[in-house]
Amino acid sequence: MSRQTQAIIHADAILSNFKLLAELAPTSRSMAVVKADAYGHGAVNVSRILQHVSPRFAVAIIEEAIALREAGITAPIVVLEGAHQAKECAMAASHGCILVMHNQAQLEWMLACPEDRRPTIWLKADSGMHRLGFVLNTLPSIVKQYASLITQDTVLVTHLACADDTSNDFTQKQLSAFLQIATQLALPVSIANSPATIEWPQSRGDWNRLGIAVYGGQPNTANVALAPTMTLRSSIIALRDVPKGESVGYGQNWVAQKDSRIATVGIGYADGYPRHCPNGTPVAVNGERAGLAGRVSMDMITIDVTHISNVNIGDRVELWGENVPINEVAEAADSIDYELLTRVSARVPRIVKYR
Repeated sequence: MSRQTQAIIHADAILSNFKLLAELAPTSRSMAVVKADAYGHGAVNVSRILQHVSPRFAVAIIEEAIALREAGITAPIVVLEGAHQAKECAMAASHGCILVMHNQAQLEWMLACPEDRRPTIWLKADSGMHRLGFVLNTLPSIVKQYASLITQDTVLVTHLACADDTSNDFTQKQLSAFLQIATQLALPVSIANSPATIEWPQSRGDWNRLGIAVYGGQPNTANVALAPTMTLRSSIIALRDVPKGESVGYGQNWVAQKDSRIATVGIGYADGYPRHCPNGTPVAVNGERAGLAGRVSMDMITIDVTHISNVNIGDRVELWGENVPINEVAEAADSIDYELLTRVSARVPRIVKYR
């Protein structure tokens, strides 16, 4: 390839993070969430890396599951949003998927599906997030009404709104309300996402759903040391000397306060680098920190390398990774690491590397 803009996917870090998280809940089973193209890392890449340690995978929609099947992934796949159309019920069964049911329309679609073409279902409970799921106190009647769809593999699932904030007692309220119903129904449960797996032992149910932490996204905790799993990098494609008082980039929003050395880097917002990163947002040039100088363009950024010696065209620039934590870039962009990872565009090759 000509342009040296790449997302390096660190396979060993993904494996290490998953195992570390799973070991926190030794009496549970944990699955990797690979929705949104595995948070930008490549769902097929990550599923292949984890296929011997993650007994199931979770995606958002059926199309994501089918893509994994076409790539040869054979583990059961949980479709977290369930069916969007009636025909997806039979599709899920033919592809070995588990559908999460969160409303009665989906259950009616399942009843209308021939019995020999029905997939396993999970039931989604709304324990307080108010996004998807059956109201908790309606679940006993739902389970009774649709008893023909419930099997020994049916799991009661919910999602926690504030698990990353240990000072917020809303998580405990959700857990208490949900577990009371789960006990009444005598169904296995899936509650914990990444931060809950780390911080809320009571949430570690029969199945844990490990998402952002597998990819090195650090929940607000010091209890685990997660490794970064993606290095977004590019290279310097131009260098120029900018005299004091001259501006750089669109809108003249960076002006040299002294005679400066400016490097142009082959990456921009079309590659997923956040357009709203301000001047000074950190990058690393040959392992040494530098900062943005000027507005992010579609295909390029400019950085101030005045303080770095021996900078040359072709030198490597890390946008985030081991030297520049992604959360620093996310904070500068007034965003979160989830968004940055998932927005890395398709024109950036994902290169899977083992150490």
